[in-house]
Amino acid sequence: MEKRTVDLSLLDGVLAEYASVKGSLITILQHTQDIYGYLPKEAIELISEKTGIATSEIMGVGTFYTQFRFEPVGKYLIMLCQGTACHVNSSELILQTIKDELHIEDGQTTEDGLFSLKCVACLGCCSLSPVMMVNEDTYGSLTPEKTKKILKELREAAV
Repeated sequence: MEKRTVDLSLLDGVLAEYASVKGSLITILQHTQDIYGYLPKEAIELISEKTGIATSEIMGVGTFYTQFRFEPVGKYLIMLCQGTACHVNSSELILQTIKDELHIEDGQTTEDGLFSLKCVACLGCCSLSPVMMVNEDTYGSLTPEKTKKILKELREAAV
């Protein structure tokens, strides 16, 4: 994947509003991730400079909360449930299918930047197990064949 250029001016409004507000680091990080899709190193350095919070402390907060990402994600973020119901209903087969089809592991993004895979503890859709979410869409009662079809349709829709 190519190196992304980070336009730090996109943070001007967020930092103007929150940089001097005590206890607002999580809010700043959430807005930053909303803007870029992840927390770029350059943005963390700017946040440190503007808030006076050490980059190590910002990283400590960012790595503590699972909502924050430090790498860009693909156009399609696949969140595959690994909860008990999904596990019992063969989510491992679905995981292996995704890995085989996309040639990525959990936490990775495809070379073309189209798909990212994240295994999650629970999506709260136990009656649909095994289940995955792709961005905002939920896909349940998955089989390897159904999973391959979904991935193919998403790839074709992206062209």
